[in-house]
Amino acid sequence: MDSLTEALLSGAGPDELGRHELPPEYEAAHLLAADLGMFDGVADNDVRKSLHVGMVPMPEIAPDEVVVAVMASSINYNTVWSATFEPVPTFEFLRRAARQGGWAARHDLPHHVVGSDASGVVVRAGAGVRHWKPGDHVVVSCVQVDEQEPATHADAMLGSGQRIWGYETNFGGLAHYAVVRASQLLPKPAHLTWEESAGVLLTAATSYRMLVGDNGARIRQGDIVLVWGATGGLGAFAVQMVKNAGGIAVGVVGSERKAQVLRRLGCDVVINRSDIGMGGDDALTPERTIELGKRLGREIRRQLGEDPHVVFDHVGRATFGISVFVVRKGGTVVTCGSSTGYDHHFDNRYLWMNLKRIVGSHAANLQEQAECNRLFQLGHLAPVLSEVFPLQDVGEAARLVQLNKHTGKVGVLCLAPEEGLGVTDPALREKIGAQRLNPLRRRGAADDAEVS
Repeated sequence: MDSLTEALLSGAGPDELGRHELPPEYEAAHLLAADLGMFDGVADNDVRKSLHVGMVPMPEIAPDEVVVAVMASSINYNTVWSATFEPVPTFEFLRRAARQGGWAARHDLPHHVVGSDASGVVVRAGAGVRHWKPGDHVVVSCVQVDEQEPATHADAMLGSGQRIWGYETNFGGLAHYAVVRASQLLPKPAHLTWEESAGVLLTAATSYRMLVGDNGARIRQGDIVLVWGATGGLGAFAVQMVKNAGGIAVGVVGSERKAQVLRRLGCDVVINRSDIGMGGDDALTPERTIELGKRLGREIRRQLGEDPHVVFDHVGRATFGISVFVVRKGGTVVTCGSSTGYDHHFDNRYLWMNLKRIVGSHAANLQEQAECNRLFQLGHLAPVLSEVFPLQDVGEAARLVQLNKHTGKVGVLCLAPEEGLGVTDPALREKIGAQRLNPLRRRGAADDAEVS
């Protein structure tokens, strides 16, 4: 263990942290350019085979960057995409970034440190960093932007220089250390542990922009919101936001176990896909899409008497045509991804003739992320952590997400030696209560029996 890590884990203050040199290399989950093509002709792109955990060199930091000692991180679906080298090998993203020249050239390496979430401690700050210093407890936004581009100042997500850290850039969060821009940092909610806070910012802020912010659906009191994949990271935060806004949450899940989990989140209507005939290997033809949309619409109307105002879709090809069909006249489908495929098909008559809208959404700008982070700081949103793995087992953690066998967020301990550390406001934590903070964590044999 290097001296800086020893100082961190012993609780050293800012001055002492500054006296220790950054280690020349650090442990990280990474991909190798030499592995490109390893899944050619293979039916199962098992991410456990492509994700490596080992030492990588510490990069030099730019004036506007900081080094964060990562206490915990989490698995997002972009790590699955990265590790399967689909739909585009991320080494191509690194080459594109490097073409900017200057400090960006560092990203084009034969290894790619992945991961787009982190909570930890600032240990170095570049000469141009004003608002952060060593010793600060932070969470890391996944969004890097070009602040010299005009579009960034209207909405950072519109800038052509916007990239997702740890996916379209190097030096990501599934590691002992991460290099990030100072404009990616927000204060860590003081009542949350390292692993709880590491699993919120990417997915929760994405859900916030989709549903609450001015750039998304802008839900209102009484809105019925259909949430696909409602026990995943995005979906579980979406359900909380619908409830906080005074809306009516309709969650769709794939098993009775997940249905039980969703009821714990307070979802108003819970629908199992198998109950409406979804799933299996049947081709999703235009006729079948409409039939499934009719079945889903009948079930929602049976329980609520109305069609949904908004559909929250990140599943993609398997659901998108149904989403367009089932949302009410004048309603909105908001989408941020396509975990089942990007090639969407829908009957456009149901869109234009019923004046429906499709809103594309991607991550969140820093203001939206700060607004979302404030809700966690106030205790109005709760983490949805379900399981935690050590960094050495990151392949198993990512495989769980790849196979959709998880609920909520899957956390990864990096430098934190155990769960439960990092809380600096125990009074607020006690006031909120452990059950509220961890609604998706398994609580023992009784809980296993409840959801089996």
